[in-house]
Amino acid sequence: MAIISKIVPGRQQAHPGKPFALFLIGMRVNNLLAVHRWRPVAAAMMRMQSELARKPDAGLLWQRNFFSGRITLLLQYWDSGEKLFAFAHDREGAHFPAWSQFNRKAKDNHAVGIWHETYLLKPEDSENIYRDMPPFGLGGAVGVSPAATRMGGLRDPFVRR
Repeated sequence: MAIISKIVPGRQQAHPGKPFALFLIGMRVNNLLAVHRWRPVAAAMMRMQSELARKPDAGLLWQRNFFSGRITLLLQYWDSGEKLFAFAHDREGAHFPAWSQFNRKAKDNHAVGIWHETYLLKPEDSENIYRDMPPFGLGGAVGVSPAATRMGGLRDPFVRR
């Protein structure tokens, strides 16, 4: 199912009202011919995303998938680091068993690499601007309003005041 969003005209900014988490996760196909080794990793990610779609209270605010050659990237904004970690460690959910299984098999599976990064952010440490965009990124996660400042709250060291 394609996500079609209406373009919000003009300069917009997102103003998160509390700390939030940015989570990046992905994989790299190291051996294209070893489909049987990397396809299960990709399938596990799709199962986790399906599970999150069924659990609106889990804390996921917004997500998008990106593909570049052999690398995939899943960009997610979470309500909090606590909710992200609770999802990751839920033994009844899809993530924890998939992660455990991957770790057992990873030592013998060099056909696929995985990675993730977690950033816990405070509103005052974030900056954003959107022009003529559908809701995207932090703006997709917390909403946008007309831009009130030049740089969304952070001081641009290259602008003279």
